Amino acid sequence: MSRLFGTDGVRGVANQDLTPELALRLGRAAGHVLGGRGHSVVIGRDTRRSGRMLEGALAAGLCSVGIDVSLVGHVPTPGLAYLTKTEEFVAGAVISASHNPAPDNGIKFFDRTGTKLPDATEDDIEHAMADEASLPRPTEGGIGLVGDARGLVKQYEGFLGRIAPPVAGLRIVLDCANGATYRVAPAVFARAGAEVLTLFDTPDGENINAGCGATAPDVLARTVIERGFDIGFAFDGDGDRVITVDARGHIHDGDLVLALVARHFARHGRLQPKVVVGTVMSNGALAALLAQDGIELVRTKVGDRYVWEEMTRRSAQFGGEPSGHVIFRDYHTTGDGIFTALEVLSLMHAEKRPLHELASDLVPWPQVTRNVRAPRRDEWQTSVALLAAVKEAEASLGTTGRVLVRPSGTEPVLRIMVEARDAQIASSTAARLEDIAKKEVV
Repeated sequence: MSRLFGTDGVRGVANQDLTPELALRLGRAAGHVLGGRGHSVVIGRDTRRSGRMLEGALAAGLCSVGIDVSLVGHVPTPGLAYLTKTEEFVAGAVISASHNPAPDNGIKFFDRTGTKLPDATEDDIEHAMADEASLPRPTEGGIGLVGDARGLVKQYEGFLGRIAPPVAGLRIVLDCANGATYRVAPAVFARAGAEVLTLFDTPDGENINAGCGATAPDVLARTVIERGFDIGFAFDGDGDRVITVDARGHIHDGDLVLALVARHFARHGRLQPKVVVGTVMSNGALAALLAQDGIELVRTKVGDRYVWEEMTRRSAQFGGEPSGHVIFRDYHTTGDGIFTALEVLSLMHAEKRPLHELASDLVPWPQVTRNVRAPRRDEWQTSVALLAAVKEAEASLGTTGRVLVRPSGTEPVLRIMVEARDAQIASSTAARLEDIAKKEVV
């Protein structure tokens, strides 16, 4: 039997893979494992049409084992994590599929410290689901209650407002991806004194991430240039990642944020230890640039939970992914797009330089990623032809590049990444591997 939890909770097409029946069972098992009767869990969601359906089912499951449930409605995933650790909740759950298209949805849990559940706890939940008949079914006063707690989101806004740098006079464009940041982000930046233009802030349940947000920042980039704004930020559907656009319309990912904060802190003697945690997707140029300042880049598997775990082991202050998940360990337990955007503004203020100047030191090596829809993606290493092609590509690239093939943990996709100093070589190598993968694992 395959594992229910992936790298970022339970994901699938809502009402097909991720059904209300499954959410109900998940709620019962999770409620029992995470504390049971007498405890409280907070639930938030993004703007997908299926969110309320799954919210109701998950809350019912939790209540059926005696858990009280507080519903905060639309909230960014990092906001839910923040509330979980600052209020008296035993756990938190967010209903979201992050950057995935609207038909998808997901459920992930945070423990009372605001961190994602370890694999062992997720395994305990799955075991409890398999033995559901043994779970408690209290009656009358033992049944949990559901309450409206939407006002708690203001506490998360207040947290962000307290760390906002001076931005009076700065002109900022925000792309909210028709997702969970559509209320919080504009409010935070406007209250900090910026002139804010907001794009994609009218969610209808079906337009989340549709041609907008962190995975499609082209409209944001054009708007920054055409309207003469100073900077732009594109969040994804659940607000845990951000892509940045400078005043010249150049698009920058999470690698740039890590380079800026780590080098700034190192220059001021505040980076202890001199380690930054990235992933196998982190660009080789980032590692080379950090090395110039004596900073080590440590790579993990893809997934901000793995980044966090490595940061904790090494006491690293910063870590993240090119996708825009960036974690500031002194302040947060997970990636937070709004927080990261505020930190970029803080660096600009401290360095007294615009972003395009700060970004000039990091010139990413060409990196090409091909996504092959492959239901049998986990079996790719059984393909003799694909393995041979990967080894041949690695030998050809030598020290001038690298190849990474990995199954997605959130989609039925096999991801093939080729990085090389020469863009044409990266592209042709990735195309060749994609063609073989389509024949072997689709």
